[in-house]
Amino acid sequence: MHELYMSRCLDLALLGLGSTVPNPMVGSVIVRQDRIIGEGYHKEYGGPHAEVNAVNAVPDKSLLPDSVLYVNLEPCSHTGKTPPCADMIIRTGIPQVVIGTSDPNPLVAGRGIEKLAKAGISVISHIIPDKCQYLNRRFFTFHTHKRPFVILKWAQTNDGFMDILRENRGTSEPNWISNEISRMIVHEWRSEEQAILVGTNTAFLDNPRLNVREWPGRSPVRLVIDRTLRLPPSLHLFDNSCRTLVFNALKDLQDRETHYIQLDFSNNIIPPMLKKLYELGLQSVMVEGGRMLLDSFLETGFWDEARVFTGQKSFGSGISAPLIRGIDPEEYRIREDRLLIYRRA
Repeated sequence: MHELYMSRCLDLALLGLGSTVPNPMVGSVIVRQDRIIGEGYHKEYGGPHAEVNAVNAVPDKSLLPDSVLYVNLEPCSHTGKTPPCADMIIRTGIPQVVIGTSDPNPLVAGRGIEKLAKAGISVISHIIPDKCQYLNRRFFTFHTHKRPFVILKWAQTNDGFMDILRENRGTSEPNWISNEISRMIVHEWRSEEQAILVGTNTAFLDNPRLNVREWPGRSPVRLVIDRTLRLPPSLHLFDNSCRTLVFNALKDLQDRETHYIQLDFSNNIIPPMLKKLYELGLQSVMVEGGRMLLDSFLETGFWDEARVFTGQKSFGSGISAPLIRGIDPEEYRIREDRLLIYRRA
């Protein structure tokens, strides 16, 4: 039964996707005599944690000393925006806590479990831990590997091209390959991630806004690589509507919502750029092109997922899409589009 109730915790936790960062997604259920008497999830950063919401959802608190609390991530043991959940659980008299996985955050990292055990609470841990870690893969990657979780995204034609050749055509609208439903899904994805990255050519040729328009939610931090600062200030990226980071070789400067961050371009900039994003507390980044930038992530191995749309158009020639070998993708149909999702181990 532990797996069943932990699965319910994961279902609840997922409701917080995009709203809890920098905190993880957490769900909690309270069970008495094989019946759920209370449940809750962490709804937004700064708000009550899942365990608090689950306890508050129990109408009769006298039942708690005869109940089991399930939670997909180790209860916190430190004071942040809210008091420690471990202390709250101890006060309720709940005798047993079942945990999906320990917390990789150094501020917790086993201390919550230790505090519960010292208070005489029976603690069972590592219940479907792979699923629990996968749900919070951004959070775990950030704290374990000291970098953001990296998602690569592109669309390609039926004959394997990302774009036509547009070197001499100047800034223009992108050549849409995927359908309108697929493009709406991309906006949903943007609302779920903390940052979105493009290279110089994509910024210049497509003039993207890189915000969330076709889905409710907040826009990510916009990132662009512009080594020599040749991008014109008239681009949407510089409209100060969203926080924008410009990685370049010339200067460090903040101008309203546009932050210029200087990097050493004599070496591969992917590692220092990811290090900077880690220092800024950004737990995830979606890379939306172009081909050279995507290849840089693929070749260096600094990526975790790739989401690839294949539309029905054919270009015949142009810029070839990247290739991912050795990983079997998940496949979905979005009307006439195919969506392949590659996940690294």
